[in-house]
Amino acid sequence: MASLSSRRSVMTLFSAPDCADSHRVRIVLAEKDITVDILNINPDNKPEDLAELNPYNTTPTLLDRDLVLYDARIIMEYLDERFPHPPLMPVDPVTRAHSRLALFRIEKDWFSLVSDIEHGDDASASQARKILRESVLSAAEVFSVKPYFLSDEFSLVDCTIAPILWRLPKYGIDVPEKQGKPILKYMERVFSRDAFQQSLSKVEKSIRP
Repeated sequence: MASLSSRRSVMTLFSAPDCADSHRVRIVLAEKDITVDILNINPDNKPEDLAELNPYNTTPTLLDRDLVLYDARIIMEYLDERFPHPPLMPVDPVTRAHSRLALFRIEKDWFSLVSDIEHGDDASASQARKILRESVLSAAEVFSVKPYFLSDEFSLVDCTIAPILWRLPKYGIDVPEKQGKPILKYMERVFSRDAFQQSLSKVEKSIRP
């Protein structure tokens, strides 16, 4: 692995290849066609560099010259502001606030369940899986309102939703064709984007053959 000093002039993302938070950052990078060195990290054997940069030793972690950022949403908003085209957040303050609220709710209602589904005991995993399925299906009507999540344009909200929806088969969650039709159409629309396909790691590609 290249040394920390040799990467100072290159934007680097420490990314776990099967991490929903890392995935949503990779979607932003692909949507904006940002040149970046993506370092795929083994969660069970993390490099010393990562602990030196991030006191929480977590992915995703972004290194941009002397700037170090961690937490997926902070990284995503930084990338959107530093590379403004195409914009992935609304310009209007009120609409932007609504988008941030949507991001907060998705993280709290969906992302918070992932750890229990992937690493919890059978009972907690089953309960988290049930809650996530019900929450996703309850949003079906919302997915039918606009081409993207409450928006005519692809946004950071979609970058955050897509990794969870992509992983539903891995989580053992089905989307019924009748009840979940708007969700399935949304998934088809988002998953077919070139940037989304480019964002996928080899591990993630294997989730949906």
